[in-house]
Amino acid sequence: MTEGSLITDAGSKAERNRIEEYLSLMVGGQTFGIPVLQVQDVLSHQTVAPVPLSPPEVSGSINLRGRIVTVIDMRVVLGLEPFSEDQYPKSVVVEFGEEACSLLVDEVGEVLELNVGDCEPNPANLDPKWQELSNGLFRLESELLMVLDISQIVSAPEKALDAQNAIR
Repeated sequence: MTEGSLITDAGSKAERNRIEEYLSLMVGGQTFGIPVLQVQDVLSHQTVAPVPLSPPEVSGSINLRGRIVTVIDMRVVLGLEPFSEDQYPKSVVVEFGEEACSLLVDEVGEVLELNVGDCEPNPANLDPKWQELSNGLFRLESELLMVLDISQIVSAPEKALDAQNAIR
């Protein structure tokens, strides 16, 4: 697993049997999970103010109880088509350090309690962009749940800007 993986190589048996809660969400037909402790809020459709010269991943910003929050289109981050004007995505507000970001997703599911020891490494044939954004996956009854690495998602717009500036 990667540096940000859920279990270290030296992980104890107690660590492997630890239960964590994940908020499940859908983006482009794939189920993802975010650790519940990083979720601040779940919002229905919000009016997003555009931010000039922002990278494509940034849809704009919202005012959340007096705090300006960057809105990230998870479809773009994952290399999928962005949300269109006639779609009404859900918004999952996550905290990472001092940063709060709103992640636009297709659907928000339920909170799942999963055994950390059941988390598997990303498959070798997974798209490299998705590899970078994932801390591993869980096999659910009828699907796979990919655990999102919030630190990588929050930094995705910065990386996109750096790439754009390198081209110029």
